[in-house]
Amino acid sequence: MPLPPRILVPLAAAFAFLGLALFIMSGRTFAFDTGLILLFRQAGDPATPIGPQWLPEMMRDISGLGSFVGLGFMTLAAALALWLAGYRRLAVALVVNVVLATLVSTLLKIGIGRARPDVVEPSAIVLTASFPSGHAFLSAVVLLGIAGFIGLASRHRDITRLSIGLAWVLMLLIGVSRIYLGVHWPSDVLAGWCLGIAWSSLSLALAGQGMARAEPASARTP
Repeated sequence: MPLPPRILVPLAAAFAFLGLALFIMSGRTFAFDTGLILLFRQAGDPATPIGPQWLPEMMRDISGLGSFVGLGFMTLAAALALWLAGYRRLAVALVVNVVLATLVSTLLKIGIGRARPDVVEPSAIVLTASFPSGHAFLSAVVLLGIAGFIGLASRHRDITRLSIGLAWVLMLLIGVSRIYLGVHWPSDVLAGWCLGIAWSSLSLALAGQGMARAEPASARTP
């Protein structure tokens, strides 16, 4: 009997991340990394991103949404909304989930220690190692987590689908912006997405089980 998509997708994502991490830790590189970065640069001028003058600025703005400040504000706003709406378990779970993911992201970067791309001039300042992309990983954890927790609280499929759809769009844009700005290898971003999808799926499953076991008062409509 085939596994349902809600299990198959995060499971595949987890194995994909593990494969990418082992490959990078072995000292090897992906041929597509350099090619994809150069696709976002002017031919013969790797220091200049493609597109009109406003596009690099827009990409920096999008990238900023995946920063500690951007994602932290989103997490705080969502947690406060859940708390005030009466879903205090979900509010606490959301904050704990993001804090743990941030810690794991930091440890992975330190442990793997991959250098940032050196084939183009980066269009943003970076202070940490490259693998996995913290913006990609944490944006997946935060955005998919918020969308999923909203779905658990609302119990409306349409709201859940809309929230998850918007989360996916923004998550993908943030990851692409990091490649466009030349601060991450594409494989860094892909690994961040894979780990974030697996992480958020597990956290939502645990949160859903927690709600099912919670006292009836926590399930009342605020």
